[in-house]
Amino acid sequence: MRIGILGLGRIGALHAETLSGLDAVESLVVSDPFADAAKAAAERFGAQVADSPEAVLAAGVDGVVVAAATDAHPELIVACVEAGVPVFCEKPVARTIAEGVEVLKAVAGRDVPVQIGFNRRFDAGFVAARAAVRSGELGTLHTVRSTTLDPAPPPAAYIAASGGIFRDCSVHDFDIIRWVTGREVTEVYAAGGNRGAEYIKEAGDADTTGAVLTLDDGTLAVVSNSRHNARGYDVRMEIHGFTDSIAVGLEDKLPLRSVEPGVTFPAGVPHDFFMDRFTDAYRAELHAFTEVVAGSRPSPCTIEDALEAGWIAEACTLSLHEHRPVPLEEVRRA
Repeated sequence: MRIGILGLGRIGALHAETLSGLDAVESLVVSDPFADAAKAAAERFGAQVADSPEAVLAAGVDGVVVAAATDAHPELIVACVEAGVPVFCEKPVARTIAEGVEVLKAVAGRDVPVQIGFNRRFDAGFVAARAAVRSGELGTLHTVRSTTLDPAPPPAAYIAASGGIFRDCSVHDFDIIRWVTGREVTEVYAAGGNRGAEYIKEAGDADTTGAVLTLDDGTLAVVSNSRHNARGYDVRMEIHGFTDSIAVGLEDKLPLRSVEPGVTFPAGVPHDFFMDRFTDAYRAELHAFTEVVAGSRPSPCTIEDALEAGWIAEACTLSLHEHRPVPLEEVRRA
């Protein structure tokens, strides 16, 4: 198949490399506002360069991967769907939840699949955790803990345009909690603070947060996030049931140091970047997209899925600012 790529920044370049190595992909058509980025990708992967998204869609592509700036996501998703071309788009659907809802309305009723990029759904550990929960081997769940700790904060310009830590970072935890447990969040309570970069505080954001999510069956999910984790990039999940408990991310590259006498675990070099931690997941995610394009499977992460995680982020943001529990229905009605 022939796949178009819109946007060739850090993640777009990774997707180009991944797609070029998939058996199902015969050729790539790439486009980026910066001509040098498109030229570099063309030279490296033998791709055709197009000078606009419209030119990509006119180049006979079977599917399109959107890795452009967030502000461009709504227009590009809708353009692909209107052209009848299956589209994969990195999260978020749009900069705001209201814009995301408008995208959903714009593509409603069209038989063109849209896949949103939440890569943890394709990580082997999270896949195994979901299977364990769904099989019932853990028994009734009572507690889930989900952690995302970045090794260092993004630049000030990124923070200012990110929408806040819950919308930018924690949303991955929110999505994977829903996906692994199969439950919906009914209420949140969030807290946060700033102990590091002053520019994060100046942007009205927090650099370290905690949130307690109440799921619709009474399970409690505790989400911990920070922009500061000197030891590396730490993504983990614990799932505790009345029969058994399991963990994702408890492996030798875990960026955590034990001080128990005689304990040498973890012994590997810690993960220091999200691309390192999720290399295999990104490949599995795009392989899944080729199956979506081929019509052999439905979208594994729909716009509706992405918006559900987004509503949780909205509720946590409101809770942080107003220091109170927030039911999900409150933000949906706003």
